[in-house]
Amino acid sequence: MHRRTAARPGHRTAAPLLAALLLTGCTSAAATDPAAGPDSSSTVPTAPPQPSPQLTDQQVAFAVDRIDAYVQDAMRKTGVPGLSLAVVHNDKVIHAKGFGVRELGKPDTVTPDTVFQLASVSKPIASTVVATAVGQKSAAWDDPVTAHDPGFALADPWVTAHVTIADLFSHRSGLPDHADDLLQDLGYQRDYILQHLRDQPLAPFRASYAYTNYGLTEAAVAVARTKGAPWETLSADTLYQPLGMTSTSSLRSAYDNAANKAVPHVLKSDATGWQVSTTENADPQSPAGGVSSTVQDLSRWMRLQLAGGTFEGRQIVDTAALSETWLPHSLSNPPAAPAGNPGQYGLGWNVGRDTRGRLRLNHSGGFALGAATVVTLLPAEQLGIVVLTNGQPTGLPEAVAEEFFDLAQEGHETVDWLAFLGKVVPAALLSGVSPTDYTKPPADAAPARPDAAYVGTYANGHYGPLTVTTGNGGALVMSLGPDNLQFPLRHYAGDVFSFQTRGENAVGLSGVTFTVGADGRASKVVVEQFDHEGLGTFTRS
Repeated sequence: MHRRTAARPGHRTAAPLLAALLLTGCTSAAATDPAAGPDSSSTVPTAPPQPSPQLTDQQVAFAVDRIDAYVQDAMRKTGVPGLSLAVVHNDKVIHAKGFGVRELGKPDTVTPDTVFQLASVSKPIASTVVATAVGQKSAAWDDPVTAHDPGFALADPWVTAHVTIADLFSHRSGLPDHADDLLQDLGYQRDYILQHLRDQPLAPFRASYAYTNYGLTEAAVAVARTKGAPWETLSADTLYQPLGMTSTSSLRSAYDNAANKAVPHVLKSDATGWQVSTTENADPQSPAGGVSSTVQDLSRWMRLQLAGGTFEGRQIVDTAALSETWLPHSLSNPPAAPAGNPGQYGLGWNVGRDTRGRLRLNHSGGFALGAATVVTLLPAEQLGIVVLTNGQPTGLPEAVAEEFFDLAQEGHETVDWLAFLGKVVPAALLSGVSPTDYTKPPADAAPARPDAAYVGTYANGHYGPLTVTTGNGGALVMSLGPDNLQFPLRHYAGDVFSFQTRGENAVGLSGVTFTVGADGRASKVVVEQFDHEGLGTFTRS
């Protein structure tokens, strides 16, 4: 999955894993042929060439008739408070429905017009926006990023000069997995984060895959710069408004101000139920994870995708520019066996083939602080589904989508998707946890030195200054970020302390190790959570 053996902190490392699991479609070895041939009476707009459809209208209707009961049972089992879904087929919205509540403890119910945070389902939307610029000849997928943002740089000058829009949208630039998401957790804004991508060490260019929110964001905002508009305005002007997506925005403020919105929820620490949460403001990485929308609006976008860029007789996006997003550009997961299916990534899409050889486009989204989403398209069938939820990732939206395609193709469930994904997704979210259990200091742990040995300010060109002070209760406190976020330090052993990580990429307790010289004062400190790429050393000022 990544160029190193240890996964980077944060739940979003699950994205490539889920792609490998889901893009192959139903895993049953006992697939059956459709009951009847395709219904040729439906007329759909021109789209990129695809094989003849295998599903009849009757098979799709069968799945629609049964998916609601599945959703209700799955929500009962998981406890996820709210869910909304929509299905499009042959350029029509054939099903759209809300389930559950927008916020626990309140009576307001979810409807197809409820606004949800999309998380990484924002990525294929972003590639659609860029495709409009490509179709207008304002940019090309193979343009160097520096042609649109001359100030952009990565660690290697040659890569800086050659990395393209497509490279960053397909996560093949060599940037590390989730590069600089931790800067967002600390409160830094987009410009600072993008400028500091140049500090990150690079894997081999175009020979490695690592999922990077801020790499994709840089490509998107570079194109917006050429168009002379902020990314959020470009998205609205070229996609949301032409499609009539009146409840969709790339700004967090629009979600916050929506009257009919789904509030995020997380599981309680004792696993006894769910509680209301607050997600981070994703505006800094808006193209990668900051869109909010409804299933009604997203149905319009799915119709546009399946129709090759046209919508209700109007060409909104150039077909060739949009089709490029459907092509595999990166190998995200090599096959586990010679006959296995590889995981591939296009431009903002997971790209693969199902068990019947049909192109399958998919993307999941998730905020550990309270959102989980998925969209899946089968272009050959002119069929798509989007599922949005207001709970942390549990595998529910993916299970609903997989169940739907099972019902349509096979007429029955071939895998207990909820049980399967209910284990896979939470397990993937645990990546990045420290191998050290800081709740259990060694029996012979050396005592800490006097506070004066550690107190002071330490510099770091990437993460900014780190200040250690003595708090009101006498314990040491570490302060970081532009807003001076405070993290109490808890002694572990000798000059090693721990702190409770927080934010979207929280991984429980992480270590803070001071190096103390002969003068009895710490000369530097290494923060474990920040040091996966060797950038976590802070030197006393």
